Amino acid sequence: MQKGKIGVSSDNLFPIIKKFLYSDHDIFLREIVSNAVDATQKLRTLAARGETAVSVENAKVRVSFDAEKKTITVSDNGIGMTAEEVEKYINQIAFSGANEFLDKYKNDANAIIGHFGLGFYSSFMVSHKVEVVTKSYKEGAQAVRWECDGSPEYTLEDADRAEVGTDIIMYVNEESEEFLDKSRLGEILNKYCKFLPVPVVFGKKTDWKEGKEVETEEDNQINDVAPAWTKKPVDLKDEDYSSFYRQLYPFGEDPLFNIHLNVDYPFNLTGILYFPKLKNTIEVQKNKIQLYSNQVFVTDSVEGIVPDFLTLLHGVIDSPDIPLNVSRSYLQSDSNVKKISSHITKKVADRLAQLFKENREEFEKKWDDLKIFIEYGMLTEEKFEEKAKSFFLFKNTDGKYFTLEEYEKLIKDSQTDKDNNLIYLYTSSEEEQFTFIQDAKNKGYDVLVMDDALSTHLINKFEQKETSKRFVRIDSDVVDNLIRKEEESEKLSYEEKAELSPVFQAVCPASNGVNYMVDFKSMGENGQPMVITRNEFMRRMKDMSKLQGGGGMNFYGDLPESLNLVVNTDHQLVKKVLAEKDAALNADLSKVNEELTALNTEKESLEKAKDGKKDEEIPAADKEKLDDIQKKISDLEGEKRSKLEAFGKDNKLAKQMVDLALLANGLLKGADLDKFVRRSIELIN
Repeated sequence: MQKGKIGVSSDNLFPIIKKFLYSDHDIFLREIVSNAVDATQKLRTLAARGETAVSVENAKVRVSFDAEKKTITVSDNGIGMTAEEVEKYINQIAFSGANEFLDKYKNDANAIIGHFGLGFYSSFMVSHKVEVVTKSYKEGAQAVRWECDGSPEYTLEDADRAEVGTDIIMYVNEESEEFLDKSRLGEILNKYCKFLPVPVVFGKKTDWKEGKEVETEEDNQINDVAPAWTKKPVDLKDEDYSSFYRQLYPFGEDPLFNIHLNVDYPFNLTGILYFPKLKNTIEVQKNKIQLYSNQVFVTDSVEGIVPDFLTLLHGVIDSPDIPLNVSRSYLQSDSNVKKISSHITKKVADRLAQLFKENREEFEKKWDDLKIFIEYGMLTEEKFEEKAKSFFLFKNTDGKYFTLEEYEKLIKDSQTDKDNNLIYLYTSSEEEQFTFIQDAKNKGYDVLVMDDALSTHLINKFEQKETSKRFVRIDSDVVDNLIRKEEESEKLSYEEKAELSPVFQAVCPASNGVNYMVDFKSMGENGQPMVITRNEFMRRMKDMSKLQGGGGMNFYGDLPESLNLVVNTDHQLVKKVLAEKDAALNADLSKVNEELTALNTEKESLEKAKDGKKDEEIPAADKEKLDDIQKKISDLEGEKRSKLEAFGKDNKLAKQMVDLALLANGLLKGADLDKFVRRSIELIN
């Protein structure tokens, strides 16, 4: 028996390896099984070259466990090792340069695993002792046993092993006994090893007999050694891609289409990416792309490794140029990963452009399921945005689709305003904004449907890129003001508006977290008596704050909803309320207005006398008189407003018109809706 010390001068290495247990504590099995697969492939290569007579026909990796002995064993029929090779590869090379690396990465266990051949030593994350029994393929080789208890001390001695290959026997420590469970081990193997290129066997297949599960004689192979992405696209049919998708996501809805990646320069990259149906939300499960290196699973947390919008895709990416077993922070800074990321973005854009060009009709049918992905890419990746301009589509309320260039030509003549801005009208809900849409169509305008979670952000980006184009939601103003062709003419004087405003303000809802601003517009005798509009800027900011959920946008999100109650000054019912107001209040208001006129004249005279004087030069009596006049004006204006509000509250017609506008916008609910119905019946009778 030979005893020795592993080639590392620090005793801190094993504790750090064990610390890795607290992040991906099940990674040890992937490491050991991957090493076994690698050893088997090496023997296959030698056999193919005629450098060994050892049969590799039925070579496979076996994983087993013994709950009583508390061991997990991984066995292979691979290349094996001689005593000298064990000494070299396990005791020396594995730790060459390890001390320097340890100093650099001592606080990042993730970065250690996989470097300098340390993958084998991940077995010590779960073991208090590891035993290696191995026999080299070389003719006349003696089998040997290596044993280590997690300290730098080891033993190496001759052993008995009939077949070529290696057994790794892990004596599981108390903290890791969860792994001495069939279902737990099966789960780990399925996660990390289901596409390894050498058969991996875990126990026997089972069958149901006489009401219970019994083992059969057939090996339970847990992996597909030749998954779809390892094959050439020309050798695959549509059903092969569909079958592989179901293999990856057994309960997933069928995808829209796929992209088969197959690159060998300037880096190696294979894979299949699928476009899922996203509908109108990005609240979908990410981490559906699985990252592999030579069919060995690396991670399904690819955010930061591929552009964020690509994380909405499903599928597999495999590249030997992706470092295996390192932290995501390391992957994100790796130059090969960055090149691969850029290439995938280009391939995705090229594939979408190809689909659009080859069959636009089919592309349009898929657009509603696809647009969130494309919008997300345009918002977050500049290179993708440039390419996407050729296949991004606008959809209008007639269900027709247009490219950016096509739509600009469609609306240029009819929707250019007096300042030469091109106005894109859009709706976020065809049902809720139906009346506004019809009014716009009656004016000869076209209306886009922009109803998903990213529409507001995309609109802002479009406007920032081209300042002569503006997007206006259909309910942000009355139809005549959506696209201003000429200056607006006023039908009511300032004084008339000031007297009408409190009348309608008084019958606006007083609560529900909404502020109502009364405005007056000339909308024609056949227009609605009142319309509720939403300020475009404020609504956009509030919409964006909901999606972003934090940062500076919260300021807008916390502000109360502000709506404009636009009164049609041409409508007969509005004129009727104005006439009723004059009949009921003319005498009182005339008197108040006369007093206000006299006081305002006196106020102007006193303020004029102050011009050019310093504060100390103004007589105290004049100051007191001015303050007294201002108070009287304020009191009279308050009295006037109270009279107008009292009239408004008692005026059923005013209330009915406001409630009709609220009802049209889905804002009349509960008790207010019930009162509206009762009042309607009264007015009909």
